[in-house]
Amino acid sequence: MSRVGKMPITVPQGVDVSISAEKISVKGSLGTLTRAANSLVTVKNEGGKLTFVAANESVAADAMSGTMRALVANMVNGVTKGFEKKLNLVGVGFRAQAAGSKLNLQIGFSHPVAKDMPAGIKVECPTQTEIIIKGSDRQVVGQIAAEVRAIRPPEPYKGKGIRYANEKVSLKETKKK
Repeated sequence: MSRVGKMPITVPQGVDVSISAEKISVKGSLGTLTRAANSLVTVKNEGGKLTFVAANESVAADAMSGTMRALVANMVNGVTKGFEKKLNLVGVGFRAQAAGSKLNLQIGFSHPVAKDMPAGIKVECPTQTEIIIKGSDRQVVGQIAAEVRAIRPPEPYKGKGIRYANEKVSLKETKKK
């Protein structure tokens, strides 16, 4: 059996988990998240602990039990603590500004770039060169951060662009005559 799938998830106080045949729903202080249940995995809620058991002995069911456990654990973490991604702008004159559910970027193009945030995602700019994307759904937070980074990824010669806070950009050597 999957090592990840064997570990139970402890449901914290104030989090409500409802399991049906077609979906799993987790409700907490930061919102409600739902995910479609998989027929290869049996989910049980026993005294505040969620357990995931493969429905049969197939390799696919074993792998899916670990996957479902990880996805539901992220849902429980999301509705209690939430997730955040930090991005930095590197470049002369590069600026970011959060205006409601919009992120306005001035990143060296001839025009400013505006990125709309979906529902449930908050964006903050503590300084002009920092962007913090917060939300309860880990996949959506990571996807939005990747889309913002893709607007101007770090270039390999000077390192200018949008990068993750912990990202290391290895610079190439310039061409010699």
